[in-house]
Amino acid sequence: MLFNSFEFLIFFPVIVALYFATSYKWRWLLLLIGSCYFYMCWRPEYIVLMMFPSFIDYFVAKKMSATPELAIRKKFLWVSLVTNLGLLFIFKYFNFFNESLRALFTQLNLAYAIPAANLLLPVGISFYTFQTLSYTIDVYRGAIAPERHLGKFALYVTFFPQLVAGPIERSSHLLPQLQSLRYKFDYTRVVSGLQLMLWGSFKKVVIADRLAVYVNLVYNNPGEYYGLQIVLATAFFAFQIFCDFSGYSDIAIGAAKIFGVNLMKNFDKPYAARSISEFWKRWHISLSTWFKDYVYIPLGGNRVIKWRWYYNLFLTFFISGLWHGANWTFIIWGALHGFYLVFAIITRPYRDALLKRAGLDERPFALKTLQVISTFVLVNLGWLFFRANNLADAMLLLKNMFTFVPAASLFDLITPGALLGNLALIMILEAAHALEKDRPFVLSLSDKPMFVRWPAYVAVTLAVLYLSTSAAQQFIYFQF
Repeated sequence: MLFNSFEFLIFFPVIVALYFATSYKWRWLLLLIGSCYFYMCWRPEYIVLMMFPSFIDYFVAKKMSATPELAIRKKFLWVSLVTNLGLLFIFKYFNFFNESLRALFTQLNLAYAIPAANLLLPVGISFYTFQTLSYTIDVYRGAIAPERHLGKFALYVTFFPQLVAGPIERSSHLLPQLQSLRYKFDYTRVVSGLQLMLWGSFKKVVIADRLAVYVNLVYNNPGEYYGLQIVLATAFFAFQIFCDFSGYSDIAIGAAKIFGVNLMKNFDKPYAARSISEFWKRWHISLSTWFKDYVYIPLGGNRVIKWRWYYNLFLTFFISGLWHGANWTFIIWGALHGFYLVFAIITRPYRDALLKRAGLDERPFALKTLQVISTFVLVNLGWLFFRANNLADAMLLLKNMFTFVPAASLFDLITPGALLGNLALIMILEAAHALEKDRPFVLSLSDKPMFVRWPAYVAVTLAVLYLSTSAAQQFIYFQF
């Protein structure tokens, strides 16, 4: 079920009404049934695939908690890791590695008889796998106690607002909130949740889906476009994926807030970042912190000799790229960001000296502008690989991007009116970001007079209804 679908428009008010009409004691069961239904609307039988490793993690965590011996606890942890990562590998990566080996064997003129697996990738498998893994790892480390209530643990795994595309919640943050659910109807909280949901819908269906029209045109026909056409499509994709994914996160956070559940912040104006390192503190925060806590730091983080530090950084982002998809384009995207970070560390003394020599260290606004623009350009180079359908397309797009064509050829891709309209939407987005302080701009509307906030609500609602594309478009991160 898509957040931007008619089905969800019916489902959500019904479950909210039932939630506040239900006794505190049974709210967990209502949300569990609703969450399972939400997921089963996509493909009913795959609920088993999600529940099977969840049950294993539940029992493994209890065993680890009851066992003081580290060696035995580690064996139980391996049961969880093999189960979760094994299923993730089979459904998401088997065909990728299998076809890569087939291509290698073909190059060596060797026979290769292992057939491809005819499996459909379960929606959100990477998200709920990482969420349950963080739970068992935290129990193994002794950071949290295991959840004793099987139903509430199942709700932690399946909680529908963030089930298929995050935020990837930690059990220490989400489980305590789901254990009681003794939240009364609070008008202010419900309004703020609806505000976030409306703003997230605007970002998705008005901005992201409209930009997607031109992004898809270029990236699905990489041999037909050149120069500024590819540059514009790539810049559009940067805002498309941000509005698509942060829009989902806003809807998820807003929906959970209505139930009284607080989910973690997932985005913080990433294109205002002044470096790639800062970008990753602002982009998909729940994933970047997950990799930091469960991959980068266990590898040694920066508490090691320099070459090993560089290796830890690069490997973490390489794995992050692979997490996003079974395609060489994602692997290169992750590796590219790992290279950016290592290169920035190595060259920092030289860059600082160059900036000082140019006098930019005494001109903070100019320096910040240069850093933001250069970071955005580097991020866009990465997005080119991320969005390309395959590696051959990515290389063709990269080559054609630097092919000179007259600037007027841009209007073979998009009309002047459409270009101005899309740029205006991006400017509205950035203006909202500029007005933000300690909370999303849309939530500050509650502090405004009625004659300000209600016209704003009406304008955004009408935009969602009348400026959206003809059919509901799936969220980009559903494929992960």
